Amino acid sequence: DPPEDAAPEAEAPADDVAEDAEDSAPSGGDDMSDFAAQLRQRRDIATIHRAFGIATWGAMLVTVVLGFIQYYNLYGFGGREDAPCVTGGAVFGQDQCWGIPWPHRIAAMTTTALYGVTFTLSFVMPDPAGVSEGDGEFAETLRMHKTLRWVHLAGMVAQVFLGFATAQNWFGIDRANDFDAQRALATVHQGIGWATFGVLTAAGAIMVF
Repeated sequence: DPPEDAAPEAEAPADDVAEDAEDSAPSGGDDMSDFAAQLRQRRDIATIHRAFGIATWGAMLVTVVLGFIQYYNLYGFGGREDAPCVTGGAVFGQDQCWGIPWPHRIAAMTTTALYGVTFTLSFVMPDPAGVSEGDGEFAETLRMHKTLRWVHLAGMVAQVFLGFATAQNWFGIDRANDFDAQRALATVHQGIGWATFGVLTAAGAIMVF
């Protein structure tokens, strides 16, 4: 039975689903028809959910890599004078050193949209057999998967906020006059981004392996 999250996932073993479905199946013709319809709906949504989950993971990977490149261009790994935007060695050219970093911005917006769809699908996916409520190994894994969902959701919200806050200068600081403060804020943004990507990866991996 597929997990309910924004990451690549695997369905529950067929035997587990069949056993849970048999135990949870209601009696009566109408109830059985509704139960079967919900199982089919879950399977159909799970297929779409999984595709969006994989797309979300890929888009987030691109986003964090582009974000790292942008961070390197603006701040480097040493002092202000060593930053590629100062030395003239910015990746993708010096036009990445001012204005909106469009490659990173587009990737971030794409990731956010995909994540939102995947996360929403996890809540509209019915679970008539109550697979996540069992005592088996798969049920425990699925519960952990759902717990991680809230962790990477928090990371996504923090990332979106910090990204726009930094780009729009909501904190009233700039690289020219507040280089260290701006770099510290960007470093936090980087850290949360990679941590969120790690949690998202773990959430999918525990369902696959």
